[in-house]
Amino acid sequence: MNTKILLTPYWALAATMVGIADTLYLSYYHLLGLTPGCALKGCEVVLNSQYAKLFDVPLGYLGLVFYAYMFGLILLLAIDQNSRGLRIGFLGYTAIGALCSLSFEGIQVFIIGAICQYCLISAITTFTLFGLAVWHYRVTR
Repeated sequence: MNTKILLTPYWALAATMVGIADTLYLSYYHLLGLTPGCALKGCEVVLNSQYAKLFDVPLGYLGLVFYAYMFGLILLLAIDQNSRGLRIGFLGYTAIGALCSLSFEGIQVFIIGAICQYCLISAITTFTLFGLAVWHYRVTR
């Protein structure tokens, strides 16, 4: 049995913290009823569009739930790196997140016509997590 400790879960925990900070920031501003400014000049357009909510729930809140769950999952994976269920959960959950991020970014570019830097940070974080999940799954097979 391989007892080598991999750093993949720890890198994923760091990436998850970036996602939590990003979505917590957006959620805080939404709770205050404000729109954060952004360097790309598209956040105001994107965050105030009809596409900024899913079933009347702001996407920032859904992202915060995604990253909080991901943090717990990866924490368990760091404890038991060879757990088949945790590895598959990590891979599957990040794949769903990557597909959602891809669709949200597509809506921004092709429908809204503006890009939100906070949404872009979240998408990059999610794709990073997906890459780490694929890597971890392949290494621990």
